Amino acid sequence: MRILYFGRLRDGAAPPVEIPAEVRDTDGLRAWLGRAHPALLDAPVRIAVNETLIHGNRKLAEGDEIAFLPPMSGG
Repeated sequence: MRILYFGRLRDGAAPPVEIPAEVRDTDGLRAWLGRAHPALLDAPVRIAVNETLIHGNRKLAEGDEIAFLPPMSGG
């Protein structure tokens, strides 16, 4: 798996590590990474899997690209 962080989420993001085998879905990945990077646990943080925004939980597979996206702001 490849994990990407965008915007303010890059600050304090953990370097690439081996993801434990018990992490099989996006909820589990967010919880596991959130222990070291609590900003990922914020409700407005969105997740994209293979460049597609997801809603809710999704199973992950070897080779997936997971991106954590901060809330959008603008004007």
